[in-house]
Amino acid sequence: MAFWGKKKKETNPDAREDRKAGLFRKLWQKLRNIDWKDPVTRWKVMFISLIGLIVVGGGSYGALTLTNSPTFCSSCHEMAPEYSTFTASAHNNITCVQCHIKPGTINMLTHKVKSLKEVYYHVTGVPKQIVQTEEEVVSNENCMQCHSKNRLVTASGDLKVNHKGHIDEGIPCISCHAGVVHAKMAARGINTDEVRGDFTKETAEKIMEKKYLRPNMGTCIDCHDKVNNGEKPWKDVSYLVPPNPEEVEKKIDETKKESVSETAKETTAKPAEGTPGSGTAEELAKAHEEKTQELILQAIGKQQKDVKISMSCETCHKKLNIPKTHKAVDWNQNHGTTAILKLDQCMNCHQDSKWIREIPKEDIISLLKMGNEKVIYTPNVTLAKDQARTNKFCAACHADRPAGHGESDQWLTAHASQAKTADQKAECFVCHDREKPAADSTSAKAPTDVYCQYCHRTGFKSDVKN
Repeated sequence: MAFWGKKKKETNPDAREDRKAGLFRKLWQKLRNIDWKDPVTRWKVMFISLIGLIVVGGGSYGALTLTNSPTFCSSCHEMAPEYSTFTASAHNNITCVQCHIKPGTINMLTHKVKSLKEVYYHVTGVPKQIVQTEEEVVSNENCMQCHSKNRLVTASGDLKVNHKGHIDEGIPCISCHAGVVHAKMAARGINTDEVRGDFTKETAEKIMEKKYLRPNMGTCIDCHDKVNNGEKPWKDVSYLVPPNPEEVEKKIDETKKESVSETAKETTAKPAEGTPGSGTAEELAKAHEEKTQELILQAIGKQQKDVKISMSCETCHKKLNIPKTHKAVDWNQNHGTTAILKLDQCMNCHQDSKWIREIPKEDIISLLKMGNEKVIYTPNVTLAKDQARTNKFCAACHADRPAGHGESDQWLTAHASQAKTADQKAECFVCHDREKPAADSTSAKAPTDVYCQYCHRTGFKSDVKN
């Protein structure tokens, strides 16, 4: 016997009809009783069906229109940085989906289904930082809806870029124009969860610096260099998007665990040269500096190589001219004073950050306080010296022994007359330190390890200190 007891079998067949009919039973009975041969009835059914289609279709279209609008995207607080930079960009007259969804109804509907995961993330907890995934890379089809690929020069007329040649090669527009709307916030690390509530259009305007909106020269150089080495970096989608900080942290943790494990095993095997991860941090940093300096030497014509794409400046720049002052015969020996007086102008061309693809992390609070106002430079010997020590352009010459030093034995006994005044000493200290630098020193490292007190251990005759 069942737990709830057996169901009693009805003996009276009319009892079923006596029971109160449910909603669906009533509707079914009405449908069965309709006279479908009546023309009026058929017209009524057609009219009701038409109204139903209009309501359903209109509702679906309204839902699509709503979810396609930038206002809908901004309804989630985690999208505040992206939305505010969008409103401050030159693309604020189009919708988000015109860039982020490929053209076509099927692509639109497919994207809506995939976007349900964003709703899940919103409810369960948003990530610390919003980053573009490999699946969300903006395609060339989206860009071609508004832009022509037949452009050969930039709007300013300075850069010569064969856009058609790049696109025909399969290079995505986003590989160069990644910051045109959102100013590369993810790569800069300034759209994290703790600052999302501070983002407004005014805030975004402060961080929309031209160097992040325009193509990064370091990206062009890095890509061209890889092509010259037989690579096609744009084929790897991860090359086009900023690294996900959560995945980076995960890899770092895994690397630490592997390192601890290897140490526990007391492994003494040394990795082969040139393999990823081989060498100390200092060796890797040195290799990176040498690579950067090699590219700079190619650009300024001091190092010629048989390459597929020339790395010289005039390959891409149309209006790039060497200043008249640089053409003077003694410019190499006498440009130190100019560097101190006009360091900001020198850095317009001779800035290392323009030659590397990586973007340093930034502090959003400091950016908001400073804004993107132009800082007025005042002549500063210390800044010029530090820049000369660390800048790869300067190192291209400063790393070599100057011709004015002459023979070592003669220079050692005759250089005192060249280091009497504070200004003369400042020129010396571009390459040399006064005292032996400490191992943990945070100041810029001198190009040479020769320092004054190595010989002048009992002091200096001159009272002028620097």
